[in-house]
Amino acid sequence: MRDSTRRHPRHAGLGRLAGMVLLALSLLTGCSFGTDTVAGTPVFDHTVPAASDEGPTFLPAAKPTRLRIPAITVDAENIVDLGLNPDRTMEVPQGAQRVGWYSESPTPGELGPSVLAAHVDWKNEKGVFYDLRRLSSGDEVIIDRADGTSLLFEVELVERYRKDRFPTSRVYGDVDRAELRLITCGGVFDSDAQSYEDNVVAYAKLVAFRR
Repeated sequence: MRDSTRRHPRHAGLGRLAGMVLLALSLLTGCSFGTDTVAGTPVFDHTVPAASDEGPTFLPAAKPTRLRIPAITVDAENIVDLGLNPDRTMEVPQGAQRVGWYSESPTPGELGPSVLAAHVDWKNEKGVFYDLRRLSSGDEVIIDRADGTSLLFEVELVERYRKDRFPTSRVYGDVDRAELRLITCGGVFDSDAQSYEDNVVAYAKLVAFRR
């Protein structure tokens, strides 16, 4: 998917990601499907309250290193950074075994929506996010970070949008807690354009972590 808008720095304040129209996921064939089995949920010793008089709970910056989604058998390591191409579209991961973190979004656990992207398929190989559309409310997403912390996110909803009607502000806009966006392509594959017509977005919130 294409993005002709300008770059928004990760700490630019309100709406820093709202200018990104469609995460440039022309994800034709590529995403890592992970392994056949996924390790069980680790024990988390810090629970994030739904509301607190002390304000929202979030963590300092640290890059993601591993992504696990037990419900769809995803276990992906060596997450790569994604930036912007010269035409201002977002880079996409190369190959079926890659997940990318958009480096101008918050890192997972920081305040705001952290954006991870992967392919639905790649050269006839199932991608990491092949089954992203099958996630349900309450499913777990576990992210390990470079500082040694592990984070537990809970899926709130999964939606599919036509690329020409992508809700930019809803997906990339600022929020008052640590959230996650998992994005891939979906819907009908347009053979002429060599691209899927839709995007699938899973929304998740941080519910617990361990140091």
